[in-house]
Amino acid sequence: MVVYTDLIGKTAPTLTLPSSDGSTFTFTPGTQGAPVALFFYPKAGSYGCTKEVCQFRDALVDQDSFKKSNIHIIGISPDPVDELKTFAEKQKVTYPMLSDQAGEARRTYGVGKALFGMSEARVTFFIDEHGVVRDALDATINFGAHVKFVSKWLDTVEHEHTGKSEPAPTVEVKAEDPTPSA
Repeated sequence: MVVYTDLIGKTAPTLTLPSSDGSTFTFTPGTQGAPVALFFYPKAGSYGCTKEVCQFRDALVDQDSFKKSNIHIIGISPDPVDELKTFAEKQKVTYPMLSDQAGEARRTYGVGKALFGMSEARVTFFIDEHGVVRDALDATINFGAHVKFVSKWLDTVEHEHTGKSEPAPTVEVKAEDPTPSA
């Protein structure tokens, strides 16, 4: 079995999954010409997942690093397409929301369970413009850490392109609430 950390430094796997808009979406790493934040979340409509999805939506509009990089955001959950469609419309999500009901994408990316097997894990992959997985953040309870993680990686990539030396980002992950929030 692939463990998501096994992918760091390697080309991200290609995925083809149904999208909330009813189409089939194929993610082919390195073809977008921009970085990608690929995030797996447990359940559309739950409190933590709604917050995370909306934080990514808002970052695309509000954060300079997201705008300048032309980053692509892709969200993946085990929810069926009809639930994702309702969720995406209600939250005015502007990026692809993909259904992984069979767990194929989770297996491919090595994303397992969390909270003693009671929930799907919440993991975000930062994939650079060449399609290489640069890092991954596994923080199921701390949904707010994921946008910060991506933002720090965008800053690092920007520094790499401008020739300025910048260390790889570290994201401090603290449990905000000890109760599970999918």
